[in-house]
Amino acid sequence: MEKNIESLVRSGDVLFLMLGAVMVFAMHAGFAFLEVGSVRKKSQVNGLVKIISDWSVSTVLYFLIGFPLAYGISFLKPAELLIAEDQGYQLVRFFFLLCFAACIPAIISGGIAERAKFWTQVAAGAIFAGLVYPVFEAVIWGQFSGVFQGWIEGLAGAPFHDFAGSVVVHSIGGWLALPAMIVLGPRLGRYTRTRSKPIPVSNIPFLALGSWILAVGWFGFNVMSAQNLAGISGLVAVNSLMSMVGGVLAALFTTRKDPGFVHNGALAGLVAICASSDIVHPLAALMIGAIGSLIFIKGFTWETEKLKIDDVLGVWPLHGLVGSWGGVAAGIFGYKAVGGLGGITLGAQLIGTATAIIYAGIAGFVVYKLLDVSFGIRLDEEDEFRGADLAIHSIDAYPEKTIKLR
Repeated sequence: MEKNIESLVRSGDVLFLMLGAVMVFAMHAGFAFLEVGSVRKKSQVNGLVKIISDWSVSTVLYFLIGFPLAYGISFLKPAELLIAEDQGYQLVRFFFLLCFAACIPAIISGGIAERAKFWTQVAAGAIFAGLVYPVFEAVIWGQFSGVFQGWIEGLAGAPFHDFAGSVVVHSIGGWLALPAMIVLGPRLGRYTRTRSKPIPVSNIPFLALGSWILAVGWFGFNVMSAQNLAGISGLVAVNSLMSMVGGVLAALFTTRKDPGFVHNGALAGLVAICASSDIVHPLAALMIGAIGSLIFIKGFTWETEKLKIDDVLGVWPLHGLVGSWGGVAAGIFGYKAVGGLGGITLGAQLIGTATAIIYAGIAGFVVYKLLDVSFGIRLDEEDEFRGADLAIHSIDAYPEKTIKLR
């Protein structure tokens, strides 16, 4: 009887995590449509192909290298042994956590859109998903977390808390993207010597669809981060909802109902709450999301207009800055004195967040600089002018129009 109960519990955990993996996998369609709606028509096919290609390469690299590096578990054994002890739980755990790892190249894709070479970006994504991201994953969540988290706890009185990846996934992705955009430079015509010349988005309905798909899948991202049925918490679900709504409302009332900011405001709220969704009060989550949305709005304007960094989807402020805010926010709103569950300190959150920023910034610059020197990472001017769709894939998003012109 005890063995049967244990088997039933394990089967439930496998199903739970598999459903979470599918929800987070679906988020990559959201990344794709968010990019398709934000770039010009001549780069829409490229956005779609990049996302699914990066996903496929990330799957192989994370299976062979990344997951074993992060958690010390290898799948290079007979299939019988893969399911012998846990009914394949570690396999679906790999699937679930792969969805997190594959977010890194998907995040970067939006920032460097319309002017990056295809294969060099696929190579960069492979390095990030197979090596760079898993190293940080290992020291926060994985096999080396005891050492690093113990060090932070000794310094600040608590380990670094990041329940669903505001920092481990989003901040890392955003800060990896920043050096890529700097090395690449802006799109042709984006800036002149005297002023910024914003390039309009191509399709607001597609942009909105991408935001909605991401928002729905995010509940798998956050809630299923418990990784087993016993750990599931309604608090995580409601906090995710409240933070998303806070992000929308903040954007709605501060940008004159701008559709791009409103839909990205929802995502900013969801990025911000990942770290603390399991420990803060829902009203605190509302505030965390609203502040995250304002950080994105101000950060995107500052980045593109003052720093003149051509970040097509605003991935550095949305994931890098807002993800970092999420890590810090856990150390502000997680205390019992403000309605949280405790077990955190602001010092630990600052140390963990700062470590991620430094690590990702250096790693991103090294990888993209080496690829640029070795192979080049930017399309030549003629191909960029034609558009990535025709230059790379030899077809555009609306081929019947091309045929009519012939």
